[in-house]
Amino acid sequence: MQTVIAFILIFGSLVFFHELGHFLLAKRAGIMVREFAIGMGPKIFGMTKGETIYTLRLLPIGGYVRMAGEDTDTVELQPGYRVALITNEDNIVEKIILNQKTHYQNVIFLEVERADLERELWIEGYDEDDQFVRYNVSRTALVVENGMEQMIAPLDRQFNSKSVGARAMAIFAGPLFNFILAFFIFLIIGLIQGIPSEEPIIAEVIDNNVASNAGIMEGDKVVRVNGQAISTWEQLSEQIYDNPNKAITFEVERETGNEIIELTPKQVVQEDGTTYGQIGVMRTMEKNPLQAVVYGVEETYNMIVLIGTLVGKLVTGQFSIDALSGPVGIYKTTETVVTFGLYNVLYFAAMLSVNLGIMNLLPLPALDGGRLLFFAVEAVRGKPIDRQKEGMVHFVGILLLMILMVVVTWNDIQRFFF
Repeated sequence: MQTVIAFILIFGSLVFFHELGHFLLAKRAGIMVREFAIGMGPKIFGMTKGETIYTLRLLPIGGYVRMAGEDTDTVELQPGYRVALITNEDNIVEKIILNQKTHYQNVIFLEVERADLERELWIEGYDEDDQFVRYNVSRTALVVENGMEQMIAPLDRQFNSKSVGARAMAIFAGPLFNFILAFFIFLIIGLIQGIPSEEPIIAEVIDNNVASNAGIMEGDKVVRVNGQAISTWEQLSEQIYDNPNKAITFEVERETGNEIIELTPKQVVQEDGTTYGQIGVMRTMEKNPLQAVVYGVEETYNMIVLIGTLVGKLVTGQFSIDALSGPVGIYKTTETVVTFGLYNVLYFAAMLSVNLGIMNLLPLPALDGGRLLFFAVEAVRGKPIDRQKEGMVHFVGILLLMILMVVVTWNDIQRFFF
C-alpha cells in the first residue's frame, strides 16, 4: 500500500506540475483552456470551473491541457442549419442550441444563413416568421449539442492566433515547471534533512556493519586513509568506493587523540556487474535556509546535466532501448525506494521530474520539443507550417510513442516478473 500511495503521489505530482505550467502560461497569454486533464483515456471525474473543465482520467500515463484552436473544436454554422437561440435582456445570444429537441424556455428558432463566431461574433438567418434577422453573439456564448455545453472561442482566445513567442512559452512551460518542481523538492530536503557537510566527519555508524565492527564511532573525523590526507567527504567516499574487499587503514581524530583503525569495505555488486565498497557510515548534515536554496539550485542543475548526458548516450546508441523504463519500471523502482525512507522517495521524485522535463524537450513529434521545433521553423520562415501537415506529423509521432510505450512496458514486465 505504501508503494501504491507513493507511486500515485509521485506520478500524479509530476504530471500535475507539468500540465500546470502549460495551463498558467496559456492563461497568461489569453488562451482559452478547454480542459485540464490528469491521466488519459475515459473520464472518471470532471468539474467545470469558468471556461475550463478539470478532469481525472482512467489511465495514469500522462495528462494534457487542451487549448482552444489546437484541435477542430470550433463551431461552424453552415447555411441551412436550424438552431435555437437564447438571448439576454440586451438581445445578445448567450446560447446556441444545435439540436431542435430542447427543454429550454423562451428560445428563438432560426434557420442560419451566415454566422461569424470567431471575429465579429454575429449570426444571421430567418426566424419562424420567415423574417431575416441578425443577432450579436456574446464572447462567452455557449454552444449546446446533445446536452453538452462548450463556450465559443473568439479568434483572439485561440492558441494559433497568438504570437510565436507566446505559443512557445505556453509549450515550454510544461518542462520548465518540472525543473521548478525538482528545485522545490531539493529545497525541502535541504530545509528538513539539512545540507551534506563537506567535512569528513562520521555523523552515524550503522549497527552490525563494517565500520561499527571495526570500531569507528560517531563524531570521528577521518584525517588519513592509507597515509593519504583527507580533507573532504568526497575524498573519503572515493577511498571507500574504490577499495571493495581490500584492507585499508583509517586515521581518525577524537577528543582522546588520534586512533588507527583497519577495516575492509564490503563489496557491493551493481546490476551492470560493477562493484564498489561500502562500510556503513553517514555524513553530517547542516541546516541553513540560504544553503538549502543553493543546494536546491545545484542539485537541480546537476540532475539536468546527468540525465541530459544519459539521454544523449541513448540517442547516440551507447545505451539500448532496454535501458528505458515505463510506468511498470517506475512502480517497481518506487517499491524499492520506499523502503529507504522519505528523503530517498523525495530525491527519486525530483529525479523523475527532471527526467520528464528533459524527455519532453526532445525534438520529436508529439512531444513539447517537437512542437517547439515547429515554432522555431515558423519563426525563421516568417509564416506557420500548414496545420494539416503539422498535425499529421504529430499524429505519426503519437503512434510511434505509443508503440515505444508498449515495447518499454513489455520489457519492464519481462525484467521484473519473469
